[in-house]
Amino acid sequence: MRRALAPLACLLGGLLLFLLVFPAGALRIDNPGWLIRGSDNGENALGLHAWLHDEAASLRPHTTLLNAPEGVPLLFTDSNPLVALLAAPAARLLPADAQLVGPWILLCFVLQLAFAYLLLRPHAPGRLALVMGTLLLAALPTLFNRFIHANLLAHWLILAALWLFVDPRRAGRHAAWAALLAITVLVHSYLLVMVAAIWGSAMLERFVATLRERGRLIAAAAASLALVAAIALWLGAGGAFQSTGSYGAFALPLDALWNPGNPAYSTLLPATPQREARGFEGFQYLGAGLLLLLPVALGLALRGPAPAATDRLVLARLRWLLPALAVLTLVAVSNFPDVAGTRLPRFPLPDALAPVLDSMRASGRLFWPAAYTLVFAALLLAFRLPARRSGLLLAVLLGIQALDLSNMWATIRLANAEAATTRLYARTRDPRWDLVITRARDISFVPADVTRDLALFQEVAWRAAKSGKPVRTVYAARVGKATAERHTREAADFAAGRLVPGRLYVLIDGAVAPAGVRTLVLDRVRLVQR
Repeated sequence: MRRALAPLACLLGGLLLFLLVFPAGALRIDNPGWLIRGSDNGENALGLHAWLHDEAASLRPHTTLLNAPEGVPLLFTDSNPLVALLAAPAARLLPADAQLVGPWILLCFVLQLAFAYLLLRPHAPGRLALVMGTLLLAALPTLFNRFIHANLLAHWLILAALWLFVDPRRAGRHAAWAALLAITVLVHSYLLVMVAAIWGSAMLERFVATLRERGRLIAAAAASLALVAAIALWLGAGGAFQSTGSYGAFALPLDALWNPGNPAYSTLLPATPQREARGFEGFQYLGAGLLLLLPVALGLALRGPAPAATDRLVLARLRWLLPALAVLTLVAVSNFPDVAGTRLPRFPLPDALAPVLDSMRASGRLFWPAAYTLVFAALLLAFRLPARRSGLLLAVLLGIQALDLSNMWATIRLANAEAATTRLYARTRDPRWDLVITRARDISFVPADVTRDLALFQEVAWRAAKSGKPVRTVYAARVGKATAERHTREAADFAAGRLVPGRLYVLIDGAVAPAGVRTLVLDRVRLVQR
């Protein structure tokens, strides 16, 4: 009976965390309208939607209904290849307008609590301390801040890596590490970097500690890396892509731990606005409760009761993470440091590093493993107190944390309020849209940069995918060189009036039709079709 209580508590706790920031309607798989409103979650839902309706698609998570004719891997549409593979066997049973973003987010919250509980269970002095510590570790503000990017809500992968790492026996289970790395590469590349950093630290510790098994260790590590590389290539990560040149633009501000950045995200501490692009990707605010925990933990480390042998072992093992966490932190801060919205002196990157770091442009995310490790270590130190005192201390800190974050949760819930409705289309309500799209051979947006009106693109592409009509552009994390060259040619052809028969052109961002070409206007959107 007791063994069943923990999974049930994680399930119910995950649902409560979900309902803090999402209406229950977000769990309806036949309710995608709240997603396709111009957000990253809309791209997530759109990528899977196109793949499920692509008659030419195979088990490989890649669709040609977006970015035709080259197509696009689901990995680059912010969609979730892992969810796609899990959904594939039941694809025919899903509704035509299915979305799995909401259920995935709920699963992330449940697993977040589960791995936080598993991490803390061996060390908590009592049940109250365990429950309070689990909630403090699982519900970091950075987790909720990712509400518009569902794949990156999978912070449980970081906690799972820490859970494997902290126990010497689990840390030696190469099959478990390989499985975790394989799952992570199917979810998101940034999370792969974080989990791989923890895995690499575990391998380094074992390499130093063992002499006889080094050959076996190297072989197992090489096999894990080969598996990750094979999956990444299968997902489409091996193509030739344009350089963004934007590393450092989304970096970690030096005051991120105690600066909410957004005034609506804290009720207790003042927020200094960060510079553009730093306040979201570089958001690492811990919350007032956890900020109070840190000095308490430091005091206990210096003058508190002696730790138990198991706790001492875990804290010693965490030292092996310091080199990897230091590197991740340096990459997160980048060569463009900021503090309190103010630019600090910049320095250029070496030519050899610039192309490598280009793929880490949202580098501020890379501090997440350091934050979780810091909170985990602080909780271990708080557990040195007797059960009653430890439980009451963490309960008070959790109350302060909840009070501080209440505005954040309300703000995020308001942003997701439309999930309580079942309206599918907001921008393309005219009933003629389906007829126009069905008659088209394919669909092109002018200009091809659909981020200029992403909400319109998502609704049109959603309709098109359901009708099996290819769309010749997409909002993707990486743009292939062949795609960029094609867009340049197609833009020149359109400007010169060389229209492709049967192609539907959707004009956005003030684009003008060529002279003498008739246009159709639907919902104040100009369309051209020869």
